[in-house]
Amino acid sequence: MGVATSWAVEVSDPMAGRCSILYINADGFGETQSAALRSLGFDVEEVSDVPMREILVRHHGVIVRLKNGRQMPAVSTRFRAAPLFGRRVLIALVPASVTLRERRDAVDSGFDLVLPEQSSARALAAAILMLLRKYPEHRCILRSHANRRRAVA
Repeated sequence: MGVATSWAVEVSDPMAGRCSILYINADGFGETQSAALRSLGFDVEEVSDVPMREILVRHHGVIVRLKNGRQMPAVSTRFRAAPLFGRRVLIALVPASVTLRERRDAVDSGFDLVLPEQSSARALAAAILMLLRKYPEHRCILRSHANRRRAVA
Protein backbone atom coordinates (compact mmCIF):
# COMPACT_ATOMS: atom_id res chain seq x y z
CA MET A 1 0.00 0.00 0.00
CA GLY A 2 2.90 2.35 0.73
CA VAL A 3 4.20 1.78 -2.80
CA ALA A 4 0.88 2.78 -4.38
CA THR A 5 0.76 5.94 -2.26
CA SER A 6 4.26 6.98 -3.30
CA TRP A 7 3.39 6.30 -6.95
CA ALA A 8 0.30 8.51 -6.70
CA VAL A 9 2.39 11.32 -5.24
CA GLU A 10 4.95 10.94 -8.01
CA VAL A 11 2.31 11.06 -10.76
CA SER A 12 0.68 14.17 -9.31
CA ASP A 13 4.02 15.99 -9.40
CA PRO A 14 3.57 19.10 -11.59
CA MET A 15 7.00 18.57 -13.18
CA ALA A 16 6.15 15.03 -14.31
CA GLY A 17 4.97 14.60 -17.88
CA ARG A 18 5.88 16.31 -21.11
CA CYS A 19 9.24 18.10 -21.35
CA SER A 20 8.50 21.78 -20.90
CA ILE A 21 10.86 24.54 -22.04
CA LEU A 22 10.58 28.29 -21.45
CA TYR A 23 12.19 30.15 -24.37
CA ILE A 24 12.97 33.77 -23.47
CA ASN A 25 13.57 35.71 -26.67
CA ALA A 26 15.07 38.81 -25.04
CA ASP A 27 16.45 40.25 -28.28
CA GLY A 28 13.12 40.04 -30.15
CA PHE A 29 14.58 37.92 -32.95
CA GLY A 30 11.83 36.76 -35.33
CA GLU A 31 13.12 33.30 -36.25
CA THR A 32 13.64 31.06 -33.23
CA GLN A 33 14.00 27.34 -32.64
CA SER A 34 10.65 27.18 -30.78
CA ALA A 35 8.61 25.67 -33.61
CA ALA A 36 11.26 23.06 -34.37
CA LEU A 37 11.53 22.13 -30.68
CA ARG A 38 7.75 21.69 -30.59
CA SER A 39 7.93 19.38 -33.60
CA LEU A 40 10.54 17.31 -31.75
CA GLY A 41 8.09 16.78 -28.88
CA PHE A 42 8.86 19.56 -26.41
CA ASP A 43 6.21 21.79 -24.90
CA VAL A 44 7.68 25.27 -25.59
CA GLU A 45 6.41 28.57 -24.22
CA GLU A 46 8.06 31.59 -25.85
CA VAL A 47 8.11 34.95 -24.07
CA SER A 48 10.00 38.21 -24.58
CA ASP A 49 10.88 38.94 -20.94
CA VAL A 50 11.52 37.05 -17.72
CA PRO A 51 8.12 35.92 -16.41
CA MET A 52 6.86 35.69 -12.85
CA ARG A 53 8.20 32.91 -10.62
CA GLU A 54 4.99 30.86 -10.89
CA ILE A 55 5.46 30.53 -14.66
CA LEU A 56 9.20 29.99 -14.39
CA VAL A 57 8.97 26.97 -12.10
CA ARG A 58 6.50 25.13 -14.37
CA HIS A 59 9.27 24.36 -16.88
CA HIS A 60 12.06 21.78 -16.92
CA GLY A 61 14.46 24.12 -18.64
CA VAL A 62 14.95 27.74 -19.64
CA ILE A 63 16.57 28.97 -22.84
CA VAL A 64 17.56 32.64 -22.89
CA ARG A 65 18.44 34.37 -26.14
CA LEU A 66 20.67 37.38 -25.42
CA LYS A 67 22.01 40.28 -27.47
CA ASN A 68 25.47 40.45 -25.91
CA GLY A 69 27.73 38.58 -23.54
CA ARG A 70 28.25 41.26 -20.91
CA GLN A 71 24.82 40.70 -19.37
CA MET A 72 25.06 36.89 -19.12
CA PRO A 73 26.53 36.60 -15.58
CA ALA A 74 23.85 38.90 -14.15
CA VAL A 75 21.06 37.02 -15.96
CA SER A 76 22.23 33.58 -14.82
CA THR A 77 22.70 34.74 -11.24
CA ARG A 78 19.18 36.17 -11.25
CA PHE A 79 17.71 32.85 -12.40
CA ARG A 80 19.74 30.66 -10.06
CA ALA A 81 18.83 32.90 -7.09
CA ALA A 82 15.10 32.79 -7.87
CA PRO A 83 13.06 30.87 -5.27
CA LEU A 84 12.25 27.30 -6.33
CA PHE A 85 14.35 27.52 -9.53
CA GLY A 86 16.54 24.72 -8.25
CA ARG A 87 18.54 22.64 -10.67
CA ARG A 88 16.60 23.39 -13.82
CA VAL A 89 18.46 23.48 -17.12
CA LEU A 90 19.59 27.00 -18.05
CA ILE A 91 20.96 27.57 -21.58
CA ALA A 92 22.04 30.82 -23.24
CA LEU A 93 21.91 31.47 -26.98
CA VAL A 94 24.30 34.24 -28.00
CA PRO A 95 25.55 35.91 -31.20
CA ALA A 96 28.91 34.92 -32.70
CA SER A 97 30.37 38.23 -31.50
CA VAL A 98 30.35 37.00 -27.87
CA THR A 99 33.89 36.09 -26.87
CA LEU A 100 35.03 32.77 -25.47
CA ARG A 101 35.89 34.46 -22.17
CA GLU A 102 32.34 35.86 -21.86
CA ARG A 103 30.94 32.38 -22.55
CA ARG A 104 33.15 30.84 -19.84
CA ASP A 105 32.14 33.56 -17.37
CA ALA A 106 28.48 32.82 -18.10
CA VAL A 107 28.94 29.11 -17.38
CA ASP A 108 30.90 29.91 -14.22
CA SER A 109 28.10 32.18 -13.01
CA GLY A 110 25.23 29.73 -13.49
CA PHE A 111 24.41 28.86 -17.11
CA ASP A 112 24.66 25.14 -17.84
CA LEU A 113 25.62 25.79 -21.43
CA VAL A 114 26.20 28.71 -23.83
CA LEU A 115 25.50 28.00 -27.50
CA PRO A 116 25.65 30.11 -30.66
CA GLU A 117 22.25 31.56 -31.60
CA GLN A 118 22.29 29.82 -34.98
CA SER A 119 22.41 26.35 -33.33
CA SER A 120 19.96 23.90 -34.83
CA ALA A 121 16.91 22.78 -32.89
CA ARG A 122 18.24 19.21 -32.90
CA ALA A 123 21.52 20.30 -31.29
CA LEU A 124 19.56 22.33 -28.75
CA ALA A 125 17.23 19.40 -28.01
CA ALA A 126 20.18 17.04 -27.57
CA ALA A 127 21.82 19.48 -25.14
CA ILE A 128 18.60 19.87 -23.15
CA LEU A 129 18.05 16.12 -22.86
CA MET A 130 21.68 15.51 -21.93
CA LEU A 131 21.51 18.15 -19.19
CA LEU A 132 18.13 16.92 -17.89
CA ARG A 133 19.53 13.41 -17.54
CA LYS A 134 21.66 14.63 -14.61
CA TYR A 135 18.59 15.73 -12.63
CA PRO A 136 16.25 12.84 -11.77
CA GLU A 137 13.71 15.23 -10.23
CA HIS A 138 13.20 16.82 -13.67
CA ARG A 139 12.49 13.68 -15.67
CA CYS A 140 10.12 14.28 -18.53
CA ILE A 141 8.71 12.64 -21.63
CA LEU A 142 8.81 13.85 -25.22
CA ARG A 143 5.59 13.65 -27.20
CA SER A 144 5.35 10.59 -29.41
CA HIS A 145 6.21 11.01 -33.06
CA ALA A 146 3.59 8.40 -34.00
CA ASN A 147 1.00 11.10 -34.71
CA ARG A 148 3.25 13.08 -37.04
CA ARG A 149 2.43 13.09 -40.73
CA ARG A 150 4.61 10.89 -42.85
CA ALA A 151 6.80 12.51 -45.48
CA VAL A 152 5.59 12.03 -49.03
CA ALA A 153 8.13 9.98 -50.99
